[in-house]
Amino acid sequence: MKKIFAWIRGLAAVYCNEFRLMLHDAGLMLFVTFLPLGYPVIYSLIYNPEIVREVATVVVDHDRTPMSREFVRKLDAAQGVWVKGYAADLHEAQRAMAGQDCFTIFEIPEGFQKRSGRGETAEAIMYCEMSLLLRYRACLVAATDVSQVMGAEIQTRDIQELGLGSIATTDPMPVNSVAMGNIKSGFDSFIMPGVLMLILQQCIVLVLGMRGGARHESPKLIGYDPINHDSSVVATMIGQMAAYFTIMFVPLMFLFHYVPLIFAFPMAGDPWEILAFMLPMVLASMCMGLCLQAFVWEREAVFVLWVVTSVIFLFLSGLTWPIYGMSPVWKALSAICPSTWGVEGFIRMNSNGASLAQVGDCYRNLWILAGGYFVLAWVLHRFVIRPTEPRAARA
Repeated sequence: MKKIFAWIRGLAAVYCNEFRLMLHDAGLMLFVTFLPLGYPVIYSLIYNPEIVREVATVVVDHDRTPMSREFVRKLDAAQGVWVKGYAADLHEAQRAMAGQDCFTIFEIPEGFQKRSGRGETAEAIMYCEMSLLLRYRACLVAATDVSQVMGAEIQTRDIQELGLGSIATTDPMPVNSVAMGNIKSGFDSFIMPGVLMLILQQCIVLVLGMRGGARHESPKLIGYDPINHDSSVVATMIGQMAAYFTIMFVPLMFLFHYVPLIFAFPMAGDPWEILAFMLPMVLASMCMGLCLQAFVWEREAVFVLWVVTSVIFLFLSGLTWPIYGMSPVWKALSAICPSTWGVEGFIRMNSNGASLAQVGDCYRNLWILAGGYFVLAWVLHRFVIRPTEPRAARA
């Protein structure tokens, strides 16, 4: 019992010491507060509002027929397009786009109405400035809707001219498209729930990595206390993780509850089940950060690591490139990243309303990663980090 109480006292001492060091380290506090509090807001504001309306458009009409004018009129009536005017030719329209007077050009070729009357395909060409993909999406959806409506009208007219007026000309089986988990069909609601998990992982890993780099600095600057060296490796690791979890609890609650609430992201999951799912995600990220401490000798190194790994983790998560389309090597790297399983599980729960049991595969894999990284962190702390701590204390 004496050994157990001594171990608990050592763990509590590590917890209090680590908590004090974090509060006195301006760099760590910046990461703890700015990343979870500032980054989600900045990213969400970039794509807010989520749906672009009234994209300025210039039309080059080479046909100049009633049908081409009808096409332009319907296009202007769509919510995604604002027909700002006509251009004499394509070069004039390109000059308007270069001057930011418009972002899309619709070119109607000569013979547009004639080909439609003969039953041939009548094409209109769209040129879009690609600095913002949301503009391209809005114009493409508008052009597709207008072409379908006009195609249906032409079919109806042809049927009536053939004397088949008794045939129903309306759609007998309409299909309403509903985007699961993204009712607005917006880019922000699609990508931000996954980005929140990436921010969580990067925040925890970088804070722990920065703390590892500070270990090699002068004790007078960071207030280093060799008390952590007096406790066992397991007690030191658990005490540090508990301190980080305590000080980051409020920012993390803001990250996963209030950010979706403020920006009206999907929130279909049960909050308590989501909180239970977050526990192994946080632990796995912390253990990964403890492993990183063995390789960070300067706190400035984490900034380089941040820049390099952020894009890599984004691709490995499956948000921008599906995991099933990756090669076996990238799939293996993706599987050992907590953010991969965290993104998949959190989106399924928060956006689509899945229960914890329905994301059991992600939940189980996160616990496996947490255990694996904890064992690896213990080995690194015991044989790599711990031998360097007495030298740092005497520096």
